[in-house]
Amino acid sequence: MRTMMASMKTALFVFVHGVLQCAVCRDVTLPIGTLYRVAGFPISLPCTVSGYEGPRTQEFEWFLYREDAAGRQMGVISTRDKGFPYAPFQPRVRNGEVRVERDSGDKVRLVIQRLRAEDQGKYECYTPSTDSTYQGNYSGSVSVKVIPDTLQISYSRSLTGQPVPEGAELTLTCSAGIQSEQLTHMSIMFGKRSAGDGAGSVGAGGEVSTVREIISIDKLLGVVPGRAYKKRYDDGEITLEKRNGEGGLGVYVMKMRAVQPDDTGSYFCEAAQWIRDPDRSWQKIAQRTLDIGNLTVQQLAESLSVTSSPRGEVTLQVGSPLILTCEVLGLPSDVNSGLLVQWMKRGSVSSDVAGAGGVEVEVARLSPDGVVSWGDDLSRASGGSMEKVSEGKFSLKLFSARPLDSGVYRCVVSVYAGRRNPGPSTPATNTQRSEGVTVNLKSKDVLVAAVAQLPRGPLLKRGSTITLICNATVTTTGPAQAQVQWLRWPIPAPFVKKGQSPVSDVPLADPAVEDKPRLVAALMYDGVAKIYTNTSEVSIDRLSAVSFRLRVHTATMEDQGMYACHAEAFGQDPHGGWYNTGARAESNAVTVYLYARAADLLLIPLVVGVSSALFVGILIIATVTCCFMKRLARQRAQK
Repeated sequence: MRTMMASMKTALFVFVHGVLQCAVCRDVTLPIGTLYRVAGFPISLPCTVSGYEGPRTQEFEWFLYREDAAGRQMGVISTRDKGFPYAPFQPRVRNGEVRVERDSGDKVRLVIQRLRAEDQGKYECYTPSTDSTYQGNYSGSVSVKVIPDTLQISYSRSLTGQPVPEGAELTLTCSAGIQSEQLTHMSIMFGKRSAGDGAGSVGAGGEVSTVREIISIDKLLGVVPGRAYKKRYDDGEITLEKRNGEGGLGVYVMKMRAVQPDDTGSYFCEAAQWIRDPDRSWQKIAQRTLDIGNLTVQQLAESLSVTSSPRGEVTLQVGSPLILTCEVLGLPSDVNSGLLVQWMKRGSVSSDVAGAGGVEVEVARLSPDGVVSWGDDLSRASGGSMEKVSEGKFSLKLFSARPLDSGVYRCVVSVYAGRRNPGPSTPATNTQRSEGVTVNLKSKDVLVAAVAQLPRGPLLKRGSTITLICNATVTTTGPAQAQVQWLRWPIPAPFVKKGQSPVSDVPLADPAVEDKPRLVAALMYDGVAKIYTNTSEVSIDRLSAVSFRLRVHTATMEDQGMYACHAEAFGQDPHGGWYNTGARAESNAVTVYLYARAADLLLIPLVVGVSSALFVGILIIATVTCCFMKRLARQRAQK
């Protein structure tokens, strides 16, 4: 029994010792085979050694066992012996076609730049021993099959190099296919080379070119846009589709809907053949690139111009039609572009000089889809039109010009090159403005006068009705109407004094008060009354052609103040429309002061009297009570 136990301990010790030794023994690793690669294209075989002793930089030797050499060993290349290669590999090693590239001290790659049919066979990677004891495996092998090159690529039409207008559509066609007995996949990619300052390849002339991938169909038949072209792909401006061609080739068509200046460059088509190795990784085993040609994009800004007519300065009578024309020149005839046409105006009759100062406002616009919209003055929608007269020519018509229509007009055109109906967030390709057209409108001589008054009557008290009259006269030739507004200011401190008369006609067009005036009511030129205060009941009406009345019913203390009326003259054009002539006048200021009522005046002595009586009564009662209590206390003390 003891002998058996000793034998088991010895066996266990030997097993554990062997396991520990194997844990640190040398191991050489190569990819799992068989590997299929294409003749004429590179192959890279990695070889890694681990579990070794000695220096960190290990040596490697590569051998080939050809299938037609009856298993004989051929030296390919060694990292330590330049004379190692056999005769078939010596010239290829010398010119660098066959070489070893070291990734680290214990990892290298055998690179054959152009694989040949006779390179087919089993490759062995051997690592000379640097260990104190010989254990583990010192070599590994992988089989390589060389398949013929069947990758084909061609194009139907190359780029001529002639300038292409910005916004034009670009169509590139590339045919490609493979005829392989092995299960392989193919990818296709359209790209562009352009001169740039970024990282890229160096051309023959020493110039740095940037290579950009535009769009591709990957090995799994998925469409993948390049990073710089993803937004345009998402917007539908770049597409790639596959069609069936002749001879088993696939026809790949890339369309770029609207070319941009950045699209200038040299275009190419690249086809690649892919295979899935036994380790489930995808490897590119063949690739061909075909130059399609150079593209030069002519910028729209170089040819686009916008003009407006009539040119210079135009003077019209009020009520006459105003017709302005905008013409867009330099648009490429073969580019389907959308146009946004706007008429902008700066200045008005309120300026001393037409067009001087002021904010530029939009009068009207014609969108790319033909919809007309008007600016802030929506009344122009029924008194004007904007339309497309002919290709690239647009007109703005105001049927009856008003004084407010004077100013400097400019036509602003935004071009969406290659986009007939751009989206709301699509930026314009280019925007041009025409020269200004100064429009002056001659109006008839109009004189406006306004006088405010408070009719004589009883003193105004709280609760009374305030009545104010504004006499506004308009002197001109032709029909005219006055539009009247009533405004109120607080009474300045010098006016609020004891004994102040309730009526004071002060010729003060702009009362010198700190507070801004408040608009009380207005009677428009068309007879519509507008009330702007909510504190009191207010009415406004017209007594005669020149007389306007304002009434404040049941007046409160908030309604007292300084009142003035503002009058504006409106004229009528030959078409029956009314317009503001710009003539206006401000009346004198009328001070309205509200006195206290008699009932309010009697209330003060009544309150004072009642309060005094109550005080005296309470004082008497308190005195009598106090004396009585003292006398009662003395009588009780004597008893």
